Amino acid sequence: MSVPVIDPFHAISISALAHRLASEGRSIIHMEFGQPSTGAPKHAIERAQHVLETDPMGYWESQPLKARIARHYRESYGIPVTPEQIVLSNGASPAFVLALTTLFNPGDRIALARPGYVAYRNALKALHMVPVEIPCGVEERFQLTADAIAALDPVPEGLIIASPANPTGTILSDPELRAIADLCQARGIRIISDEIYHGLSYTEPAHSVLEYDREALVVNSFSKYFSMAPWRLGWLVVPPDKIAAARARMGNLFLTPAALSQHAGLVAFDCVEELNGHVETYRRNRDLLLTALPEFGLTRIAPPDGAFYIYADIGHLTDDSLTFCERLLRDTGVATAPGIDFDPVDGHRFMRFSFAVSTDRVEEAIRRLRPWFARQG
Repeated sequence: MSVPVIDPFHAISISALAHRLASEGRSIIHMEFGQPSTGAPKHAIERAQHVLETDPMGYWESQPLKARIARHYRESYGIPVTPEQIVLSNGASPAFVLALTTLFNPGDRIALARPGYVAYRNALKALHMVPVEIPCGVEERFQLTADAIAALDPVPEGLIIASPANPTGTILSDPELRAIADLCQARGIRIISDEIYHGLSYTEPAHSVLEYDREALVVNSFSKYFSMAPWRLGWLVVPPDKIAAARARMGNLFLTPAALSQHAGLVAFDCVEELNGHVETYRRNRDLLLTALPEFGLTRIAPPDGAFYIYADIGHLTDDSLTFCERLLRDTGVATAPGIDFDPVDGHRFMRFSFAVSTDRVEEAIRRLRPWFARQG
C-alpha cells in the first residue's frame, strides 16, 4: 500500500504570508482562519491560573468534565448521554481521527459534502479511506440532501455531516437532517457528525444528529463557541458498544488532553453570558459583511445560518482563488482563505471570509476591500 499524497492546507500559507507582512510593519486583518479573536472566558482563565499554582497535574481525564458534557446533551437536545460515552480529546481533529478509525477500515468509502472542511478529505486519504465527495452548490445552500446521498451507487460505508458547516456556515434543517439520518439507518451507513460550531447560530439553533440516530458518532470542541482554540480540548460522543474501541485508540494515539485545559473547560461551560456576548458580536459582523459583499459584486453566496464564515463566488473575477487571495492580502492587508482548500474541483472560483474577529476589524476590512474590489471590475 503506497503512502497517500495529502494536499496542503493553503490557508496556512496565506496566514504565513500575513504574519511575514505584519513583521515588516504592515497592518493585517486576519480573516483566514476560523479562530475567535476573543480569549477563553474570564472565569476559565482564573481557574487555570489557580490550578497552575496549586496542582502539579499529569495524565488525567476529568470525570466532572465528562459528566458536564453529558448533562449538556440532556439540557440542550433532550438526549440521554452517559459520561462513559464521552471521550475527551486534544481538540476536534484527534476526535475526528478517533471516530474514523473506530468505525471504518482502510478502503472504506466515506461520503461528504463538497465544499467541506479540508481536513475531512485529507484525513480520509491519510487513513487509506476513500472520500466520496458530493457536489453541493448555492442552490442546495452548499449542504447535503437525503436525495443526493440516496443516489450514491455503490452505497458508502460512512457519511460525514457538518451543521453548521465549514466553509459556508449553513445549517441542515430539522426535516433534512432527520431524512438523512433515516436514510443512513435504512442503508447501513454510519454517520460522523461534526458539531463544533453548535452554539453559533443566527437563525434557528442547530440540531444534533443524536436526536435522530443514537448510533452516530459526534465530534465537538471547545475551540469555537467557547473561544478556546489554543487550549486544544474537544470530545467525541460514541454509542455504548464503541466506547472500548474509541478509548483504546485515544489512549494509544493521544494519551489524554492537557489537564489544565480540562480544568478550564469545566468552568467555561457556565460562562454563558460572556460566550453569548461573543455570538452577538459575530452576528453584527455577519450583518455587516452580508450588506457589504453584494456592493463588492459578490452576490452568489448562501447567507450563513451559523459558524462565522461566508463562502463567496468570485468566478467572475478569477479562476485562481489562491493567487487572488494572495494578491488581495498584499494589496489590502486583509487575509482570507482560498476556496481550493474546501473544494478541489470548483474552489478555484470561491473564497472564504471568517468574521470571528472584532467588529472594528470587520469595519476596517470593509473599508479596505471596497475600493479594491471596485478596481477588479
